[in-house]
Amino acid sequence: MSKPTDLMQGTLDLLILKILAIEPLHGWAVGQRLKQVSGDILQVSDGSLYPALHKLEQQGWITAEWRPSENNRRAKFYALTRPGRRQLERESQNWTRVADAITRVVTLKET
Repeated sequence: MSKPTDLMQGTLDLLILKILAIEPLHGWAVGQRLKQVSGDILQVSDGSLYPALHKLEQQGWITAEWRPSENNRRAKFYALTRPGRRQLERESQNWTRVADAITRVVTLKET
């Protein structure tokens, strides 16, 4: 049986883009924000998070800049780009469409 922490393929990109739309963050903070906002239900491992950030950066949807973190350590901060905002909008619309379809199936009346 799947666990609540398992994410549908492609969903992690959407979640990262949404978190970075609010403010630029370093990688560890992205994972922590996801965990916090989801009420500790969604967690992402470093082995999934950092490759996803790298992929989003290569696609031009986020940029990265090295700077001091809140504890004065050097960290790579990620920020959403204009193309990233457009992609976030597309992915959000698709997510809503898929979630609505799943809800219609799950809420079917049983005979």
